[in-house]
Amino acid sequence: MATFLAKIKIYEGKEAEFEEVSRMMFEATHRTEPNCRRYEFWRGAEPRSYYCLESFDDFLSFMNHQTSDHHEAPDFGSLLEEIELEWVDPIQGASDLVPTEPQELPADADELTRSKEAGHRVVMQAWWEALRVFDANS
Repeated sequence: MATFLAKIKIYEGKEAEFEEVSRMMFEATHRTEPNCRRYEFWRGAEPRSYYCLESFDDFLSFMNHQTSDHHEAPDFGSLLEEIELEWVDPIQGASDLVPTEPQELPADADELTRSKEAGHRVVMQAWWEALRVFDANS
C-alpha cells in the first residue's frame, strides 16, 4: 500500500481553478484506476490551503496515477505555491487500509515514471515497525 497526505497551498486567486481541477482528477482517478483506495481533497483552515489523501494498493499503482493522462493533462503545477507529501501508515483496526510499504520500480519503467518516482519515494518511519507488531498481535 502507498498512502500519504499532501498539504497544498494554492497561488492567490487560483482557488476556484484548483477546485475544478481537483473535481476532474477525483472523477477520472476513481473511474479509471481500480487500485486507488482513497483520493480525496479538502479545504484547510488557512486561506488557500488544501489537503489531499491518496492511497493506492501499492507504490506502482501510485506511479501509474502520477503518469496517467488525466494527471498529466491539467497544468496542476501552475496552481501550486507549495506542496508537501507526508507518507502515513494506517493504524490497523482503526483504518481499512493496509500498511504503507516501499516498492522498487520495474527495470523497464519508462523515463516519465522514473522522474516521478525520484520525487515521490516512500519514506518509512522507523517507529512504525514496533507498532505494526502490536497491530499484528491485536
